Amino acid sequence: MKGKALGVFFLIFCMVFNVYGLSAMKKTVAVIDFSNDSGYNSLPNLGRDFSMQLSDALIQSGKFIVLSRKSLNTVMAEQDLANSNRFAKAHAARLGKIIPAQILIKGKITEFEENTSGGGQGLSIHGFSLSARKSSAHVAVIIQLVDSTTGEIIDSKRVEGNANASGFSLGYSGSFSLGTSNFKKTPLGKAVQMAIDRAVVYIADKMSHIPWKGRVVLVKNNQVYINAGRNTGVQSGNIFFVLREGEVLVDPDTGMELGRESKKIGEIQVTEVQDKFSKAKIISASEGIQKDDLVTQPNT
Repeated sequence: MKGKALGVFFLIFCMVFNVYGLSAMKKTVAVIDFSNDSGYNSLPNLGRDFSMQLSDALIQSGKFIVLSRKSLNTVMAEQDLANSNRFAKAHAARLGKIIPAQILIKGKITEFEENTSGGGQGLSIHGFSLSARKSSAHVAVIIQLVDSTTGEIIDSKRVEGNANASGFSLGYSGSFSLGTSNFKKTPLGKAVQMAIDRAVVYIADKMSHIPWKGRVVLVKNNQVYINAGRNTGVQSGNIFFVLREGEVLVDPDTGMELGRESKKIGEIQVTEVQDKFSKAKIISASEGIQKDDLVTQPNT
């Protein structure tokens, strides 16, 4: 009897969890190239390579929509070229707005080192060496979460990665990339992966406390279209609050945007989900819902 009661409770919980939009919505982030403050100069692109590996790990986690700020200039250049009428319109890239990131992820590598002892050089092929030796690797990175609207650092944390190897171990000297499979087998490669894994856990935890936000893109025939779909984690039946934002508050001393007040003006329920947008019906509204109104989850 007790087991049956727990089963009913779990079923009701799942229904409420789905309807009220409490499922984990994917937030939009962009990873900025990290700086290399470790003193390790053998790899000029260390910061860039780390940011690329972190971006990939965030994508693989399935919890974020990760934007490429690295290719931003290429995208804008392609749009500008298409807008110059030098391409056939049917094949030209349309001039449009770049999707904004809710949070920017940046930071710096402060420690990047490997210590080895014993064994000699051993067998060496193309810079990789196999030798009987002991080695330890250590990587430390400072991660910062930055509000893309205000530039405020929301949170910061130091994450580390450590790895040890003894007996026959694989080492490397010379030019390399963090993304190569051979480097990942080295103690230093394992330390890098540990630091990245811990960074993803930290980012996911902090982002879970940051409210998800969407926008109304169209209101037509009592249907509300929002700019979030399957790619963001929206499900049919989800209920969202619609908020009307007030005037932007600007610091008179710095000119920095401090935010804005908002008030709830209605509730909508998703009826149809597409890849990048969803349709919803209006459940209640104290004012007419309009394009650009804010959409949030009830629990935020």
